[in-house]
Amino acid sequence: QVQLVESGGGLVQAGGSLRLSCAASGRTFSTYPMGWFRQAPGKEREFVAAISRSDTLTYYADSVKGRSSISRDYAKDTVYLQMNSLKPEDAAVYYCAADLKSGGVYSSVYGDWEYWGQGAQVTVSS
Repeated sequence: QVQLVESGGGLVQAGGSLRLSCAASGRTFSTYPMGWFRQAPGKEREFVAAISRSDTLTYYADSVKGRSSISRDYAKDTVYLQMNSLKPEDAAVYYCAADLKSGGVYSSVYGDWEYWGQGAQVTVSS
């Protein structure tokens, strides 16, 4: 079992930056990949970024590529999502995800992920 707690959401102006954190507990942090998804009102949950167990591989949705960076701190059992040049369309509830049901390295499909945090609201004002 893995428990996830997000933090760092809030209100930011368009063009600004924000860093989301997700603290993990339970299983050994280095044994599973981590990911971020987001869900805006009336829309499906969509993939944002993912990072492999050993943090050697990272993956990004086209919509955030070049503006965002995912990283993980093994000393703190925490994964981060740094978002820059935020746009109004980035506003959503951001969810942290851990481990893949198939045991794979990465997936952009939210149904493939095993564990989820409670979500952190990100609001971007124009």
